[in-house]
Amino acid sequence: MCPDPQQLCEEIAALAREAGKVILDVYATDFAVDNKADASPVTLADERAEAVILAGLARIAPDIPAISEEAASAGRIPDVTDRFWLVDPLDGTKEFIGRNGEFTVNIALVEHGEPVLGVVFAPALDRLFAGVVGAGAYVEEKGVRSAITCRRAPLEGCTVVSSRSHGSEAPLADFLAGRRVARSVFAGSSLKLCLIAACEADIYPRFGRTMEWDIAAGHAVVRAAGGHVRTLEGSELRYAKPGLDNPHFVASGLD
Repeated sequence: MCPDPQQLCEEIAALAREAGKVILDVYATDFAVDNKADASPVTLADERAEAVILAGLARIAPDIPAISEEAASAGRIPDVTDRFWLVDPLDGTKEFIGRNGEFTVNIALVEHGEPVLGVVFAPALDRLFAGVVGAGAYVEEKGVRSAITCRRAPLEGCTVVSSRSHGSEAPLADFLAGRRVARSVFAGSSLKLCLIAACEADIYPRFGRTMEWDIAAGHAVVRAAGGHVRTLEGSELRYAKPGLDNPHFVASGLD
């Protein structure tokens, strides 16, 4: 990572907020919804936020290539080696379209297949999560910044967080069979990962399809807070995989 990763994180947090302003400008309008080749929705907010982020990354760290969702969907994927950015300019487009506020800007730095820095900003909620592995994680809301650290699941049972828009009830029920579950909560976008980091949930099993840019920033925040994102086989999830799609995974707090 760069000589001052925490300063880099501050710059990326400011960039995420800049992209969030562009998103909210579109959110306030009667925006149109188009479909990409894979039938997933896309809006002007996705495209404008991506332009802001990619320009900002080129200014902040011109030597580090970036893979971003909308550019990748159009076939523009740079060659990456040991160090690159993963960007989802508007994660949770369905939440954005549904106007429930649970959409995020995701920016992550990946080194040697591992997310080492991540920023997740929910502009409609004005809630920002950030973390640098080895230096800690924090949440910032209403102008107040607080350090966050993952917890061990309480004795009375874990809090399970699930996707609001991508249901997988049968495999989730099978996975949770025999576990002590105190309650279940639902959230959109990469906020689910951040709830693990902020001790608002203990486990997030994901059985639906995700792409690397969907979760890298949240994964970095979870790692910085002491938690894990692992495959069902138990290995830490890695990046720069062929096709950039993820296997099923489980995010969790302290072991």
